[in-house]
Amino acid sequence: MNTAQTVPHKATKTLSKQSSLLRRLKKYKMLLLMTLPGVVYLIINNYIPMYGVILAFKNLNYGKGMWGSDWAGLDNFKFLFNSEDAYIITRNTIAYNGVFIVLNLVLALLVALLINEIKDKAIAKFYQSTFLLPHIISMVIVAYLVYSFLNVESGLINRQLIKWFHIDAISWYSEAGYWPYILVIVNAWKNVGYLSIIYFAAIIGIDKEYYEAAKIDGASKWKQMTKITLPLISPVIIVMTLLAISGILRSDFGLFYQVPMNTGALIQTTNTIDTFVYRAMVQLGDVGMSAAAGFYQSIVCFFLILLANYAVRRYSKEDALF
Repeated sequence: MNTAQTVPHKATKTLSKQSSLLRRLKKYKMLLLMTLPGVVYLIINNYIPMYGVILAFKNLNYGKGMWGSDWAGLDNFKFLFNSEDAYIITRNTIAYNGVFIVLNLVLALLVALLINEIKDKAIAKFYQSTFLLPHIISMVIVAYLVYSFLNVESGLINRQLIKWFHIDAISWYSEAGYWPYILVIVNAWKNVGYLSIIYFAAIIGIDKEYYEAAKIDGASKWKQMTKITLPLISPVIIVMTLLAISGILRSDFGLFYQVPMNTGALIQTTNTIDTFVYRAMVQLGDVGMSAAAGFYQSIVCFFLILLANYAVRRYSKEDALF
């Protein structure tokens, strides 16, 4: 085929692709319009501020502005890595998030499976709303709810300990050993309901014929769960787990700062990268260091999601994010 024939052929293929794209856009125009607010929010909230990453490499001078400030190179990163608390805050952040991911996954699946067993739709919706409520409560309110339980003098737990077991009240906010368990419980209480609703939505989308066939074959509830339900919702489980892994180096600031009431005796146990950066920001007012810590978290999380997605692709390409 000569060049004269090849050029029109390529042009025809390009026009055909454009025509096919236009047809798809017309077909799904309403769905695309529905996604528009989310896309706009994502661009404004997540992408436009990304240019601010330059602050991680600057000594910010408010008089000169961001672009006019002197370059700092990697000096802003040295504060984070040379700190005596660098190991502790990194260990705490990863360890807590690791426990949160595993425990919340197990509890959310259990709750979703239990809700699925409720045959009365009104009761099922009531439980869904009840489990979802903690997720939408502000962490400030959660902090005071926890305080109402753990207050030394008037906390519910201390009152019951004295009443039932005749033992002295525990000073919860000065005993660091209790707080890994307290934080795990509070996090589960706040987030399990949200995850369970997602998994429940996936479960009710499963064709009922699978369960009917399993009952005919004499499969128990356990067999139905392990052989039908969990395998069929595994793509949703994998996606949610990958998203959680992508943020394993980030922490819920409210959970680790507001719930322990920023108590000095608990800092070694509750200090994470986010709370460390905030405290340093308040004490030093160093915007560059704060930006460097955020940039470091983003880079590590980016590579973690790539690694986790690669592991999933090796097991099942269909379940990978990309």
